[in-house]
Amino acid sequence: MSVTPSSPGSPVDVFEVGAEHEQVVFANDPATGLRAIVAIHSTALGPALGGTRFYPYASTADALRDVLDLSRGMSYKAALAGLDLGGGKAVIIGDPATLKTEALLRAYGRFVQTLGGRYRTACDIGTFSVDMDHVARECDFVTGRTVAHGGAGDSSVLTAYGVFQGMRAAAQVAFGEPTLAGRTVGVAGVGKVGRHLVAHLVEDGADVVVTDVHAPAVDAVLAAHPGVRSVATTEELVGSRLDVYAPCAMGGAISDEVVEVLSARVVCGAANNQLAHPGVEKALADRGVVYAPDYCVNAGGLVQVADELHPAGFSFERARQRATGIFDTTLAILAHAEAEHVSPALAADRIAEARMRDVGRLRSIWVG
Repeated sequence: MSVTPSSPGSPVDVFEVGAEHEQVVFANDPATGLRAIVAIHSTALGPALGGTRFYPYASTADALRDVLDLSRGMSYKAALAGLDLGGGKAVIIGDPATLKTEALLRAYGRFVQTLGGRYRTACDIGTFSVDMDHVARECDFVTGRTVAHGGAGDSSVLTAYGVFQGMRAAAQVAFGEPTLAGRTVGVAGVGKVGRHLVAHLVEDGADVVVTDVHAPAVDAVLAAHPGVRSVATTEELVGSRLDVYAPCAMGGAISDEVVEVLSARVVCGAANNQLAHPGVEKALADRGVVYAPDYCVNAGGLVQVADELHPAGFSFERARQRATGIFDTTLAILAHAEAEHVSPALAADRIAEARMRDVGRLRSIWVG
């Protein structure tokens, strides 16, 4: 199957762009307006788990590229976090503010159910725990549900906590101490995750500067934390004097242009797929910037929703303890990068790939 982009150019061949993936499935339900794509990157370590992103993509081709990138990242994220889960992701194409309904979410649940548990869904940008409750009325393979329904609730809580732990580790490498006290931290995006991250930073004694395209999100953070400052745009934030830059919105935040003007010694944020293209990580290293790989530090949300699958049921304290380990994992990645003279991004990939290869091989022995 090929998908034609909205802009001029060659069609996107799914088998070509998704060559690493085990399965890519499209769903269409005209009655509810559901147009969704589920991408399963790997089930080497277990069922694929990843959130459902509800977003008004400009084209199906854009949605496909995003879901393929995100699902691959989930495989690496689960492997690095030590979870017995694979990587998958889903996107629903459309504006959630106008298209999201109970009927659409339930239709989506029926679609996910047809995958038989190879993919388990959760929340992402544009979806929330209450949405997962609707999906779960039609599907047995849903995590990230509300606390009232036995779920983990808002997974952004431990996502932010994990990013903070990763940032502490990066600060230890860059500044010699595992704290952000007295450091200026710029947070781009103060939505579901960013606002929680700001709270951790303020509590740790950091000087925090924020920006977001959604003005009410900034207003809410400033009201909650009077000492926090704001700037109008991401460009203004990146050009400011910073010790740490935390991209917490959409992917591709670290471009060549950003690296050229960035004064921060550390890049550590919650956004997925932060590096705009291969080679940016080298540019960061050449500038002496410590990059904490995104899929390592933002794994706390995955840890949180994955804990719902525990036989004893969800335990926030157990999940939080596991998310605390992101500090040690980040240190290990940065140490590996230093020892092997490679970028942190490549070091993280190698560690994740080794676990998928070695543990996946062991799992296959017992499948029959």
